[in-house]
Amino acid sequence: MKSLSAALVVLACTGCASVMNETTHPIKVETKSANGDLVAGAECRLTNDYGTTTMKSGETAQIRRSSKDLDIVCKDPQNPEASARAISRANGGMWGNIILGGGIGAVVDHNRGTAYTYPTWMQLVFGKTLVFDRSAEKDGQPTVATEAVTTTPTPAAAASAPQVVSSK
Repeated sequence: MKSLSAALVVLACTGCASVMNETTHPIKVETKSANGDLVAGAECRLTNDYGTTTMKSGETAQIRRSSKDLDIVCKDPQNPEASARAISRANGGMWGNIILGGGIGAVVDHNRGTAYTYPTWMQLVFGKTLVFDRSAEKDGQPTVATEAVTTTPTPAAAASAPQVVSSK
């Protein structure tokens, strides 16, 4: 009986993301120099499929939630560009919809973006491209980043790539 009561309390605390979450959520962006010093006031652009928000590093901005990742670029006259990708992850509201059988609610929340959340505190580093994943987030601390992996084709791979030939 106690476990049934506990399960009902947990289910009562879950709900659709539209009720639990706004369409926006706060994101703090900070920038650091290559040696790790904070650099406030850099011009940052945060872009997803809903649009672009401009802010200064060191500030917090309300960002539109989306199922798509968030691209961030920060510029400062004394430093090379800092860029990052913030991975969008489903939040508890989406799982509440699925658990409670709210297929329609899950579709609505997905389309509105309320079922997703980005990392809430990120520190970009000038001269680097980083990836921030909310699954690495810890309360009261900046989200730990990984460096983005860029791949360039090797000369052998480029040579074996299909060639497009135009005929007239």
